[in-house]
Amino acid sequence: MDLLLLSHAGVTSKEYLTLVNNGWISPELKRKLKVAETLDRAEILAVLERENIGYITHNHRLYPSLLKEIYDFPYILYYRGNPSLLTLKMLGVVGSRKATDYTTKSLEHLLPSLENIAIISGLAYGADEAAHRIAVKNGLHTIGVLAFGHNTHYPKTTADIRNTMEKTHLTISEYPPDTPIQKWQFVARNRIIAGCARGVLVTEAEEKSGSLITLEMALDDNRSVYCLPGNITSALSKGTNLRIKEGAEAVTESADIQRDFDENGQL
Repeated sequence: MDLLLLSHAGVTSKEYLTLVNNGWISPELKRKLKVAETLDRAEILAVLERENIGYITHNHRLYPSLLKEIYDFPYILYYRGNPSLLTLKMLGVVGSRKATDYTTKSLEHLLPSLENIAIISGLAYGADEAAHRIAVKNGLHTIGVLAFGHNTHYPKTTADIRNTMEKTHLTISEYPPDTPIQKWQFVARNRIIAGCARGVLVTEAEEKSGSLITLEMALDDNRSVYCLPGNITSALSKGTNLRIKEGAEAVTESADIQRDFDENGQL
């Protein structure tokens, strides 16, 4: 199977697993396979080169070993930047889009002291943006996971940091470059953050939050989970404080995270 053509025909990661495992092929998947047969591989490669977008499949030596362990791993990753960063140990950082200064100040306290750890997040407004900016400012590698193709950007506030990252760091997406924004893709994006990371840190989160979905994914993938303890009167700390009560590690200093990464070596 030509994974590049399957991707451009819209074959999802779950549909790919169906093909690999000789499962039942739905009419929709049959349609996509027929579309793949009509695509011109050379033309696709020329477009990718013109747009400065590379790609690796799940069999490539740079594909994150931890990501390959999750059930519905992306069989292809498109990228701009330095793909060798995918071999580093990663800490996922997520949090509310309404994140306060508490998130920024806490990350400024925690991230600069981390050693040999790349920061992976979703280039969203709020906690994601703060994590990427603080990582770049302090000389840490950072990876942004897009919930759409590389020819789209959202939100506008992270356009400048994304541009910087694509020059000296990395952005990745499981979607072909012209894939537009769809709501469900943001949840799918979160599984990549959780899957790549050795641990996931949630900074601030409401009691019902998309960030906590990422944390649950991390737990399902047997990753370490960390939360910032927060003000008990703040709605943005209800989710993190509850998860700490349920067993997530409360993080107050970088050593709380570094210890786990050092003990587990290069994963």
